[in-house]
Amino acid sequence: MDRKANPVVRSGNAVESPAAPAGWLENDDLDQDERKQKLRIWLRLLASTTLIENEIRSRLREQFAFTLPRFDLLAQLDRAEEGLSLGEVSRRLMVSAANITAIVEKLVEDGYITRVQSQTDRRAQIIRMTHAGRSAFRTMARAHSEWISEFFSELPSDDLAQINSVLTQLKHSVQKHLSTEDGTAEP
Repeated sequence: MDRKANPVVRSGNAVESPAAPAGWLENDDLDQDERKQKLRIWLRLLASTTLIENEIRSRLREQFAFTLPRFDLLAQLDRAEEGLSLGEVSRRLMVSAANITAIVEKLVEDGYITRVQSQTDRRAQIIRMTHAGRSAFRTMARAHSEWISEFFSELPSDDLAQINSVLTQLKHSVQKHLSTEDGTAEP
């Protein structure tokens, strides 16, 4: 969101965004408490994700001299025997094509993947994992799985099932409230 196009308006102690619904700060205390709880949950999710991601980055770097973006790209290719276009990889990883290009260059150079022109669209390139790349990825993936298991090891199975269920509900709720490019909420 462009801050210049949508300046924050200060009203007393309250901060309002022009995009926020009118009166959103004037809800009763119950709504305020619920809003605070939702914010605390978001911050815990973010903190947990950041802690895990940073540790995975560190372990991939230390144990395999590999980066998380490279690992993520290989994970996508491991699921696609016939390979993927650069555009599809970009979409799946939710990053720009420019970011993918640099990662692909390094993976090709190191022999983990190959890149060929698409037979159906000369403008597109298809990337595939090499045998060496697949073998290296699967070794890293086993370690990755063990690390994730370690991070969640103190949670009982029932809690894990409940977390999974609630996070699935959260994902669906977020998807229903995502904005389109023109700034309107999707149906």
